[in-house]
Amino acid sequence: MTRTALVAGLAWQDYRADWRLSACAVLALVAVIAPLLVLFGLKFGLVSSLTERLERDPTVREIIPLGGGRFSAAFIAGLGQREDVAFALPRTRQIAATADLSASAQGPVVNVEMLPTADGDPLLGNLPAPAGLAAMLLSQTAAEKLGVRAGDWLQVSFGRQVAGRLESRQTQIQVQAVLPLEAFERDALFAPLGLLEAAEDYRDGRGVPVLGWVGEPAGTAAQRVYPGFRLYARGLTDVEPLRRYFVERNLLVATQAQAIAQVQSLSRNLAIVFWVIATLALGGAFAAIFAGALAAVERKRRELSVLRLLGLGTAALLLFVVLQALYSGLLAALLSGVLYSLAEWGLNRLFVQAAGEYASHLLLPHYLLALFTVLVVCALAAALGGWRVARIEASEGIRDV
Repeated sequence: MTRTALVAGLAWQDYRADWRLSACAVLALVAVIAPLLVLFGLKFGLVSSLTERLERDPTVREIIPLGGGRFSAAFIAGLGQREDVAFALPRTRQIAATADLSASAQGPVVNVEMLPTADGDPLLGNLPAPAGLAAMLLSQTAAEKLGVRAGDWLQVSFGRQVAGRLESRQTQIQVQAVLPLEAFERDALFAPLGLLEAAEDYRDGRGVPVLGWVGEPAGTAAQRVYPGFRLYARGLTDVEPLRRYFVERNLLVATQAQAIAQVQSLSRNLAIVFWVIATLALGGAFAAIFAGALAAVERKRRELSVLRLLGLGTAALLLFVVLQALYSGLLAALLSGVLYSLAEWGLNRLFVQAAGEYASHLLLPHYLLALFTVLVVCALAAALGGWRVARIEASEGIRDV
């Protein structure tokens, strides 16, 4: 048996023999560690749930241009190439981006707004974007009013007024999928940009050859100017830089930057509060362990002198004291983890209603960090408090024999 193993065994046997004082040391540490775990669990769980809620909602990352802009397709395509942009697509005039939907001649007619979409649209989630002008995605509210589902065909009508006369054109489009209510809550259809451009051209009196609608010759794609766009930042932290990017170019946009900043500010403030409390609590624990080590050296002076008489040096005696503090720290950390788990279960049962969210939550790395911190504090405090073993002489053990 190595000397280290021998010292560890002796320290454990003495720790067990003096179980009343050992239990007091463990409970004193639990009184510090368990509340800190609950406090950090509340901080991490609350901020994580709020952040995940924002990340799950694509509209939080949306950048909405305000006022009538004049954007070229090349400019919007350039926005889509930025690393902080997840999705960018031109948008036609809002007054022209409407359509009347009906499932049959006798069925109800629902007026919906049209939104351009393509691959990568955050609102679509895992649903594929419609391909071609004969496919679309429908919002759940519109599908419920029309009584249709994925795979059904709808008649889409576009109306206009020319010289006081009301005119309209129709086309048949298949419902490729129905978006869930949380993705979009208004009556809308999501279609390729080409369909919205066709509706705008028709209402402007231009022809749409692809649908067989006659009119004035349409301009080229390079000549088309869009009044707005649909743009989504790649992450929450990209919203504010994008807002500043547009402000620097005198483009007024609406964002959810304030809501994101509030969550980030809450995270910072809670972190400051936690670390202030943790510093004070760990400082108190350090002082308690330090005083306990001093008292233990004085109380076990005879036993330690006997160990020195048997050949153990100052380092081994100091290890004896430190190991007992580590035993207390390890047991306290395990007991605190159990108590926190019970508190976490109770808090989440009381305060959480949405699935996947937490009022209090810790990950395995948090437990390991807490254990490491406790053991380091215990070892340092015991080592500083146990330095008095260096003054213990072997002769003290001989005199007491």
